Formats: sequence, structure tokens, C-alpha cells
Amino acid sequence: MSEVRLDKWLWAARFFKTRRLARDAIDGGKIHIDDVKAKPSKVVTPGLEIEISRGQTDMTVIVRSVREDRRPAPEAQLLYEETPDSIQKRETKKDLNRFSRAGFQPADHRPNKRERRQMTKLKGIFND
Repeated sequence: MSEVRLDKWLWAARFFKTRRLARDAIDGGKIHIDDVKAKPSKVVTPGLEIEISRGQTDMTVIVRSVREDRRPAPEAQLLYEETPDSIQKRETKKDLNRFSRAGFQPADHRPNKRERRQMTKLKGIFND
């Protein structure tokens, strides 16, 4: 098999759990092929560059092989190769996210009545 629909390929490569989710992502503009918004019926062939946005994760992959059926994850990973630039951007974003949360310490308890009143008073001061 040398070509397959984009929504089937994304499902087979395990980027999305169902073809419906893949189709929704494509229709929502989360998938671009060669910097152009893709359509679900776009034919995927080896060598194609696909940009995938899922949540806060952006990936750029190059299609190495095409499959129409869904196989185990180790086999699905052989269908594509992530570009080095994409890997570097993803790692940088992950590090920045981790460092931004480094000083955050969640409260050890729920605020009591007195603390809630103090928070309300403080918010009132800054909202005026």
C-alpha cells in the first residue's frame, strides 16, 4: 500500500485514539501538510511533512511508511520520524513549563472562613 487517507494514517500511527478524533483535529485546523491546512481525505504518501498540534504539544513528523490498519505502538512508531527541530522545540517547551512550576507550592489545606474573608478583601482592593 503506497497511499492512504490522512485521517486513517493519523489513527494508524496512534496520534489519535479514534478516526473521529483525527477527523475533528483535521477539521479544526490542528493538522497542516507542508504549511497548508489539511483535509481528512488528503492522500498520505512517504516523504510528506505533517505538523500536528495536540493540546499544548506541537510536532512535525515526516511520513516514512503508510498503513491503513492500527498496529501495536512499537510498529506504529515506524510509520513516521519526528524532525530534530521539532524534538528540540518540544523539549525546550517542556523544560520551560517545568521551570515555571518550580516555585509553586500548593496549599496544604482548604482555606477556612477567616482566610476566605481575607482573600475576598484582598481581591476587592486590587479590583477597584
